[in-house]
Amino acid sequence: MTLAPWQSPLARALHRNRSLAHVRHVQLATVRQDGRPANRTVVFRGFLDNTNSLKFATDRRSEKADQIAFQNWGEVCWYFPKTREQFRFFGELILVDNEYPDPTLLKARKAQWHDLSDPGRSQFTWSHPKKPRAADDESFHLPPPEPTEPLPHFCLVLLNAIEVDHLELKGDPQNRYLYQRGAAETEWTVQEVNP
Repeated sequence: MTLAPWQSPLARALHRNRSLAHVRHVQLATVRQDGRPANRTVVFRGFLDNTNSLKFATDRRSEKADQIAFQNWGEVCWYFPKTREQFRFFGELILVDNEYPDPTLLKARKAQWHDLSDPGRSQFTWSHPKKPRAADDESFHLPPPEPTEPLPHFCLVLLNAIEVDHLELKGDPQNRYLYQRGAAETEWTVQEVNP
């Protein structure tokens, strides 16, 4: 697979901002069933092997998962403070749960589960997200689950971008590039646009 032309500037931004602990945190926007936007911070988990798909993780019981199932378009906004760059990725979100029909993506889901830290996997043993919290909820103190088999409600989320907006917030004037995907995943155009 040919890497998209935006991967090189993104890799450069990740490298130049690597000393910042929060550099892998991005904002993911989805659409609620009533049409209102929903936004939250998620952790970038890398790229799906040999693709341009960005990886994230979520709990199937979360509102985010329901929103993706309802409307699979989403956008990620990613800011790099050291280099003063912003990347916005717009595209299709794919929710890979334990019943997803593609064996390759099920394998990627399992690999992502394995790659999580023990504390990261432990969060999936907690009680249902956004439900009232019980004072005696023992789920917050369970040992981490095994890294070999994902819990049923663990999901891999993929973003297949069709448009990437890269803004360099330095210089006068600032630089902005718009990447757009063609009919094939390997066909990308890039255009310098006004900031």
